[in-house]
Amino acid sequence: MPSTANQTPAQNQRIPLSKDRAASTIPMSEEGAGVWMYPSEQMFFNAMRRKQWDAREQDMGVIVPMHNAVNERCWQEILLWEKNASSPCGQPKLTKFIGRPQELSPKARILTWLGYKAPFDRHDWYVDRCGTPVRYIIDFYTGKAPPKGSPLEGLPSFYLDVRPEVSVAGVFARAKRLWQDYC
Repeated sequence: MPSTANQTPAQNQRIPLSKDRAASTIPMSEEGAGVWMYPSEQMFFNAMRRKQWDAREQDMGVIVPMHNAVNERCWQEILLWEKNASSPCGQPKLTKFIGRPQELSPKARILTWLGYKAPFDRHDWYVDRCGTPVRYIIDFYTGKAPPKGSPLEGLPSFYLDVRPEVSVAGVFARAKRLWQDYC
């Protein structure tokens, strides 16, 4: 998220939104840059409006923390993959991320051909592993609804499919993880 991001209230915005940003646990690849900062409620609202999504000011207090929690979970999943890479440089760092909500990953496309629901979003996250760029594909799916009467009833549920891109190194990483998980 750029540091000069738009914190100006949107046209026809009815309720003022917070401009406070929260720090993530995701390290940036730029030297001395620290960690990625999450968007404020105002920035998130502006982004949703720009993408012509149905943004409501009163939802931002719930949506933004949910967005941040999902991204933290994505990073934890990437760290599980990176643990198998045994990098001599320590923890990997996130270089950039690209939202690609209109593009299906190859895996998601195949699954939709087989009758499964398409993901509602896709991101590509680029990680710096000791100077080697590694791309991760993340498909975001709507999860199974919590059972009626449970304390989680009515809350959204997500399923994240996080994996390395299809490349020689990515296929090797997937095979290694498959071997570890099932053998």
